[in-house]
Order: sequence, then C-alpha cells, then structure tokens
Amino acid sequence: MRTSPWLVALYTVIIVIGLFVALPNVLPQSVLGKIPSWLPHSQVSLGLDLRGGSYLVLEVDEKDLTNGRLQSLQQDSRRVLRDKNIQTRSIVRNGNQVVVTLTDPAQSGDAVTQLQTLANTVTSGLSAGQSDLAITPNGATIAMSFSQAGIAANVDSAVQQSLEVIRKRVDQVGVAEPTIQRVGPNRVLVQLPGAQDPSHLRELLGSTAKMSFHLLADNADPNNPGPGVTILKDEQGNSYPVLDRIELSGDRLTDARVSFDPNTHEPLVTFRFDSAGANRFAEITRENVGKPFAIVLDDKVLSAPNIREPITGGSGQISGNFTADSATTLAALLRAGALPAKLTVIEERTVGADLGSDAIQKGIYSGLLGFVLVAAFIFVLYGAWGILANVALLIHTILTFSALTLVGATLTLPGIAGVVLGIGLAVDANVLINERIREETRKGRGAFAAIDNGFKKAYSTIIDGNMTALIAAAILFYFGSGPVRGFAVTMGLGLIISMFTSVAFVRVVMIAITRRSKLKVINIRPLIPFSPYDKHIQFMKARFFGVTVSAILSIASVVLFIHPGLNYGVDFRGGIQMSVKTKDAADLATFREGLNTLGLGEIALQSFGDNNSILVRAQRQDGGEEAQTAAVTKLKAEIVKIDPTATIEGTDVIGPKVSGELAWAGILSVVIASLAMLFYIWFRFEWPFAVGAIVTLVLDVTKAIGFFAITGLDFNLTAIAAILTLVGYSVNDKVVVYDRMRENMRLYKSMPLRDIIDKSINETLARSLYTNATAFLALLPMAIWGGSAVSSFAIPMVFGILVAGASSIFIAAPILLFLGDWRRRHAKPVANDSKQADGTSGKDNKQIPAAE
Repeated sequence: MRTSPWLVALYTVIIVIGLFVALPNVLPQSVLGKIPSWLPHSQVSLGLDLRGGSYLVLEVDEKDLTNGRLQSLQQDSRRVLRDKNIQTRSIVRNGNQVVVTLTDPAQSGDAVTQLQTLANTVTSGLSAGQSDLAITPNGATIAMSFSQAGIAANVDSAVQQSLEVIRKRVDQVGVAEPTIQRVGPNRVLVQLPGAQDPSHLRELLGSTAKMSFHLLADNADPNNPGPGVTILKDEQGNSYPVLDRIELSGDRLTDARVSFDPNTHEPLVTFRFDSAGANRFAEITRENVGKPFAIVLDDKVLSAPNIREPITGGSGQISGNFTADSATTLAALLRAGALPAKLTVIEERTVGADLGSDAIQKGIYSGLLGFVLVAAFIFVLYGAWGILANVALLIHTILTFSALTLVGATLTLPGIAGVVLGIGLAVDANVLINERIREETRKGRGAFAAIDNGFKKAYSTIIDGNMTALIAAAILFYFGSGPVRGFAVTMGLGLIISMFTSVAFVRVVMIAITRRSKLKVINIRPLIPFSPYDKHIQFMKARFFGVTVSAILSIASVVLFIHPGLNYGVDFRGGIQMSVKTKDAADLATFREGLNTLGLGEIALQSFGDNNSILVRAQRQDGGEEAQTAAVTKLKAEIVKIDPTATIEGTDVIGPKVSGELAWAGILSVVIASLAMLFYIWFRFEWPFAVGAIVTLVLDVTKAIGFFAITGLDFNLTAIAAILTLVGYSVNDKVVVYDRMRENMRLYKSMPLRDIIDKSINETLARSLYTNATAFLALLPMAIWGGSAVSSFAIPMVFGILVAGASSIFIAAPILLFLGDWRRRHAKPVANDSKQADGTSGKDNKQIPAAE
C-alpha cells in the first residue's frame, strides 16, 4: 500500500496555506501591521453580538409609497390633459385609484391616449415588458391605478434608492464600517458596529425626510378645510391649513448646515438651493410678501414664518425648538436627500461593547476548554494513535477559521458554538475509523489490511452521518437569519473540512507511520483499560420498557408544551427585550414595581447567568415605531432611576410581522429537515429504516421541547438552531447503528432479525458511547460558561445528545424489529424459491430478514 508523493505534497500545501490564512486571526494589530504585504492579512469579521453595535431591518412602506406615487400621478394627469385642452370636471383620488371625470365623454379616447404617456414599462423581473399603469375608461370616467407589476417595480426602485440614501445618511454621521444590504424584495439590513443609540438610528434611518415648501390657505376652517387643503401640526401641536400644492420640493437643496442664532444662541438649520431652486424660491417669495410660508418635513410643519421680503440669494434657515443633536440630525437628513417612501424599522437589535467583549471571552474560553476535554478523551481512548487524531482535530480547527476568512463569513457567538460542535462531529469520524481498524485487527488482519478495510467500511457511514448533519445546516442557513446563519455556516464548513482532516489526512499519515515503523499489526490501545467489545447484551429484551418510557416522557413533554408552555423569546412574540447588568445583586421585586408604573402593559423580568443580570421584556406598544422608541427610552430611564449602577447591555425590538415570520420559518424548517432526513434514509437504506428514524426523531424532538418547557430557557432563534442540530445529530447517531445492521443483514441472511439487531448494537456500542461522550464534552463548557447568548443552544444540545444516544438503542432498533416482524406476517409468497431461500427480493442488499 503506497501513497502518491503528489498527494502528500497536495495535502501539505493545503494545510500550510490554511495555516497562513488563519494566522492573522490570532495576531494583534501591532504585529499584523509588520507582516509583509504579500502574506494574508484578512481576519474573520466579528458579528455584532461579539463586537457590539446595532442591527436594524427596515421595510419599505408599500402603502406610503403608493400614496406618494398616486399623488404625483394625479398632478401629472391634470397637467397632460390641460396641455392638450381636454376639459375635466374633476381629477380626484378614490382609494388606490385616480379617477378622471371628463366634461365631454367624446374626448375619452384622446384622454386615454394622453394618460398612457404617463405609464412606464417594467424593465426587469418576471413582469418585464408590462405597463406599470392600469387605465380603465368607462364613458366620461377614466380610472387609473398601478398594476401589480407596477407596484412591484415601484417597490424595487424604492429599495434601490433607499440603499443609496441610507448610505449617505450613515456617512453623514461618521459611522465606521457599516453594512448596508438588501434583504428580500422590500427590506434593507443595516448593521452599525459601535453605534449604541437605537433611538437616534431610528430617527436617522426611519425618517423619510421629504421636505417641501407650501403656502397656507386663507380663512380655512380647521374642521372642514375643503379640497386641496390639509391641516398639519408642528411639534407644539399648533395647526396650519397647508395647501397641498408643493411650491418647491426639498430635492432642490444642495446643502444644509447647523448654525446658531446670534441673539438667542439657539440651534438653526441653514439650507441652500441649486440654481433652479434658488430662482423658484426668489419667485415665490417675491409674489407672496407678507404671507406665511410653511416648511414641511414628513407631514409636520417645522416652521411657518411670514415672508417679509423677497429672498434672492437661494438660501434660508429653519428655526424651531431644536437641540444641537436634533439640528445635526435634520441637517444630515436634508444633505443626504429624501427617501422615496417611509421605511419602517421592523427589527432592531443592539449589543453593548462590554457585552460583546464578555461574549468573546466566554466563547473563546469555553471553546478552548471543550477542545482540551475532547483531545484528552481521545488520547485516553486511543493512546499514541489518539495523538494523530488530535493533530487532525487541531488542523480541522485551523482550516475552519481559514475557510471562514476566505469566504468572508461573519463569526457570531452561535458561530463559535458551531465550531465547537464541528469539533465534536469531526471526532466522530476518527472514532468510527479507529473502531473499525480495531475490529479488523481482532479478526487477525495485518497492519495495512486493517487500515484499508477499516477506512473502506467506515467511509460510507461517515458520508451518511455528515450528509444528515449537512441537510440540517443547509435548512438552518436558508430559513435562519443573523447569528443563526453564522452557526449554520461554521457547522457546514466544519463538516466538509472534517472529510479531509479526519479521513484523507489521517489515512495518509497512518500509512506513513505504519510503513516507517514497519508495523505488522495495528494495536490501538487505550491508556485506561476499558473494553465494551465482544458484549452479548440482549437489548431487545428491554424494547417494550424503552418504548414505554420514551412514550411517557414524550407525552409529558406535550403536556408541558401546552401548560405551562414555552418561555417564548422576543424573536417569536415580538416586543421589547433589554439585557440589564447591575453592580450588586438585582432586586427583581423593586425593578418590577418600578417598571409596572410606566403604563407599558405587561412587564416580565427574568434573571439569567448570575444575580447581577436580568432580562426585561415589554409587550409590543401601540402606535408604530415612535411608540417603540418612546417605550425604550422610558424603560432605560426608569431602570437607571431604580438602580443608578445599572447598565443596558443590549436591546431587541421585534415587530409582530417579523415575529410571525420567524415563528413560521422555525416550524417549517424543522418539518422540512425531518422530511429531508426521511427521504435520505429511505434512499440510502429502505423504508422501515426511514420510518424508525423519523418516529424516533419525533420522540427526541418532543423531549427537547419538554426540556425547554420545564427549564424555562428562552425559546428563540437559537433554540430553533438547537432543535435542527439535534435533528441532524440524532439521525447521524442512528445512521451508524443502521449501517451496521444493513451490513450484518448481508452477512447473516438466515439469522433472525432480533439477533442481528442485538449483534449490531453490541458491535457499535463502543462507537456510540465514545462519540456521544466527545460531543457531550465539546459542548459542556459552553453550556456551563458560554453565557446567555448560547444557553438556548448549548444546554438543550447537551440534553439532546444523551437522549439521541439512548433512543438509537431503545427506540429506533425496536421499531425496526416491529416493522420487520410486520413485514414477515404480511409478506406475499415469493415466486422465485431461490430468492426466497436467499432472503432477498429484488433489493438483495437491503431486504430485512424476518423477525423470529
């Protein structure tokens, strides 16, 4: 058995390149700056949960956008018909339509022709080539509305324009390294590291900043202002009868700056128009001396001064009750330009820098401790050969970070959990290979034959196990968002890389060591004598007990799910959630008493981590985004009033739309993952195996749900990640047992199924114990010390690993035995006697023998 030197060289190059790419992640900036420019300098980007900052998802308000476009359409219709001398009785808005009533019905055809010039052709998407306007004539009446294709095109255009405006606004306030990207058809994601004032961000990004100048109506009745007049208010609640006609639009502004009144020293906002705007402004002020002139921003009157004299210089100023911050924000908004439509903040997450650094420390320490525990366990299990497995494990970790760096992935705290879990799953392949080689050695095979057969027999099991986990990771990435996607990426990369480090690399090195040492036999011995081999435990005798206990626990879990139910996080029920840290032990009763006086509805408080950390939850407030901002401000002020030492380390504000979408995505992802596992096992094995795996999977998942209910852990996006990972891990565990059963069915065709199942479980018992132990040890430090950000993942996974290991033996195997017995009783006589005697029927490599 020889290994190609080219293959060895290739593996060496991959590892060396991976080492150099990953190296900058552990070097301080002072050292990194001295490294030659031709070497890699890129580091893995840290998520906001690790470095602190704000994360907002904004959605284009389709209704507001359509209203604005209909208003423009109404004015344009009046203009084109007037230019062609087509007389109209009225042009009015009626819901989502503009209705034109003609004086002469005979001019209907000409009117439609002219109105069609206002239509645009959709240029992209599935509706390309269609008109964005639907024009319906009916005698003297013509109804116009935007088509579905037109609405979609308007939203698409608005999102694209909003991206540019948001970038300009963020640049105006000097935020470093912002991430601004489109999410879906009508949403924009904004991540701002280090920005800790969510209310300021809401004001900056959620404000449309549509500025316009209007004249006021004379002698208008505030209760019935009449057509063409709208009553608008200013910040003090004063009402103004504003003419709808826009005399001058804010898009003519070229600059806006903060200045101060020389007499009162109050902040002002000075602005300047372009040449066309300056001429129009001079014309308006010249014709309306002595009249009030309203400056309107987002349907609020900023000021309405009287025009004392013509203003010909092309500049002006806005006065009001500004603070220095509000004046700076307004100037930044005006300089960046107006958004085409209102953007609603539907999801907001803010993490303090202190909480981020604490999360990094906890994540690194718990991850390193998990690695050390796994490495020590492997060394105890396999002695000197365990050192090779640990070297492969170290290379696996290095290559995982190099892959994250190369693909530009963002590392989150759940992502660190994904790396740690990847270590546990990578060890699984080493355990399978070493146990297979041990078996071949016990059969009397020589060193090279044992290595060759061991790798061959373990390979298909490793592929099946990794595929089931990859299915879970892929579904998690598709349906997840933010940090959960980071977990899916790290877990998926870890599984793929483990195929190289745990299989290809270990095989080449093992062969090289065997050849150089001239070994005749591979003896893989533990440091501490322990032998779960050659056991003859009759597990199927306890099948009824195992199934009964599992069913009782699952039924109890369903009852717990109904009452008292899950402790749903803000992800799924919407509302406001704050992480608060106090200097001394937090007095929940005092906090609850003070916060309940704010009139914000139900306030829930919960300790987490230690006595100095509490979660404050408030229900979603009525009144839109302004109400959420006001509620957050009230909560912060009251918390500091109750305990001056308290600091707000993180804030989440989730709208009902997002929480509903997340809940649906979570349910759908678990269902799709389970079905994907069903079809994969059906394809790789046979339907009884698939049914056994899925039934067991349902029982495992229900127990995990019951665990969440009884412990009161937050059931949030991270919890969904735990459930999906448990689905993949549980099936992975069952695949190993099933694979051995399938192998033994081919070897012992006349052996009763019950004996085959017992034999297979005994033969894989060592592997099951060892891999469950390694995954358990990898996640245990994170479950204990990882902190609140990963507690909803690590703690249930530790519980789930124990459940999955037990269910593979006491649930999945008995179900397979039952189905085999059912098939024997219902089997039809086989025409071919030779096939019947052989125990096969068409699928000779898969057929399940009869249970006896």
